[in-house]
Amino acid sequence: MLCHACSQVRSNLTIKDLGDLLDQPLVATLATYRSNGDVLLSPIWFEWQDGGFNLIVGRNDYKTQHLRRDPRASLAVYENALPLRGLELRGTARLFTDGLHDLRKRIWQRYLGTDAEGPDEAEIGVRVEGTFRAWDFADG
Repeated sequence: MLCHACSQVRSNLTIKDLGDLLDQPLVATLATYRSNGDVLLSPIWFEWQDGGFNLIVGRNDYKTQHLRRDPRASLAVYENALPLRGLELRGTARLFTDGLHDLRKRIWQRYLGTDAEGPDEAEIGVRVEGTFRAWDFADG
């Protein structure tokens, strides 16, 4: 049961309305599509930049295989404390290698506060852009 203070959801928000939500080291959920049409949901670290998500995944893991076959992807990121801000982005993924090392360093710094370790060759970058919906339960 939701508390009285959070019973009114505000939707149709802009990224600016979310404040620092996308700057926080929250774990996002990435949705990709298996060959039979089922959805795979995966927790993932991210960077929000220029209206889209930058991610790093293993070059040969299931997420990468799914995106090579079907580039549709969705991400959701949200907080679980008031005002319960969140964002869902539905769009298309593009795999990339240019700038991967710098992206990896930024993401590791964001989540772990340390420099990235290990070789970049085992990973690939993913850029997801599309349409989003944003919400919160702030007192409107």
